[in-house]
Amino acid sequence: MSNETQSNEHIVKSYDEELTRLTGEIQRMGELALSQLEAAIDAVMQRDGDAAMRVVHADAAIDALEDEVSHDVMRLLALRQPMARDLREVLAALRIAAAVERIGDYAANVAKRSLVLNQSAPVKLAHALPRLARLAQTLVRDVLAAYAGHDAERALAAWARDEELDAQYTGLFRELLTYMMEDPRNITPCTHLLFMAKNLERIGDHATNIAENVYFLVKGTRIEGMRRKGDTSSAVSAVDDPR
Repeated sequence: MSNETQSNEHIVKSYDEELTRLTGEIQRMGELALSQLEAAIDAVMQRDGDAAMRVVHADAAIDALEDEVSHDVMRLLALRQPMARDLREVLAALRIAAAVERIGDYAANVAKRSLVLNQSAPVKLAHALPRLARLAQTLVRDVLAAYAGHDAERALAAWARDEELDAQYTGLFRELLTYMMEDPRNITPCTHLLFMAKNLERIGDHATNIAENVYFLVKGTRIEGMRRKGDTSSAVSAVDDPR
């Protein structure tokens, strides 16, 4: 084996190791974001202000990991000058890391809202938030698994399922609106629940963004067609009867 061949093999192996490290960093970000979301919902349901504050403060760890990913991507672009599939791999990592960071932000936002919500009497419709959060968590887990496995079909399936999350969000939006109309004292706590629910719906949107990036990474083409949206809350008026 010539020295040139050995050198080329070393370069390829080194590059593959850097890409593997990049993927691992994003997976760690994803696990942290999912843990944050679960902890935020627990804090809401337990009305635990201390737990909520821990979620808020822990968001910095996800931000730090995104900074690492950005630094590694810039280094790879500068030193390796990737082309074609390799370039898609690096750019997808940058975009997916940004989406995961936003997911962590939304989890922190839920925790922040819970601190204010705790100042009001418990609202019975709060029980719907864990259901919405579980759907969002499932979507995020699926798209991260699709990314780790370079599985375009799994990414596409998750992309399509966001409609279910949207529909549940719209249903909760209608219920909360009716609850506020029935008793003005419910307006403040229900408003905070609405913001929390919207944060969970937005997590689903970022999961679909990850799915789109995974699909493009693997296939080299965009997902065909427009994603169906189940969020019709913008069309709900105060006089609608959701029952």
